[in-house]
Amino acid sequence: MHPYPHQYRASAAGNAAGAITVTSPQLPDIESAPPPEFDGPGGVWSPETLLCAAVADCLILTFRSVSRAAKFDWLALECRVQGTLERVDGKALFTKFASFATLTVAAGSDIAKARSLLDRAEHGCLVANSLIGTRTLEAEVIEAANG
Repeated sequence: MHPYPHQYRASAAGNAAGAITVTSPQLPDIESAPPPEFDGPGGVWSPETLLCAAVADCLILTFRSVSRAAKFDWLALECRVQGTLERVDGKALFTKFASFATLTVAAGSDIAKARSLLDRAEHGCLVANSLIGTRTLEAEVIEAANG
């Protein structure tokens, strides 16, 4: 890991109507628009869905790190995040991020350790830690079938 501080760059450009193009150096462009809840067209990424995706992505990447440090082997991790946007004191803000994770491990793995590492990853996610909404994690650990 590089020493702190880290700097990240992203840009967005658009016109009075239509999609917004989100860019970052050396990355593919992303088309974005308001979600249907804000009268957007749907079917494309929105800032709201990108934020929830960042929380899910960060949880998995953080789990990779903590499981590697703990020498814990696993097979797959899926994470879905539901962000709740509400109006509070006249401002729209995310008040809650509910993460739903399903971890698949080899048969005979230490399930208690897997759950503990998932909790550590959720608490260590730098993206989620940067948000003010409350967070919950509902985790399921599944043992893969032998054979």
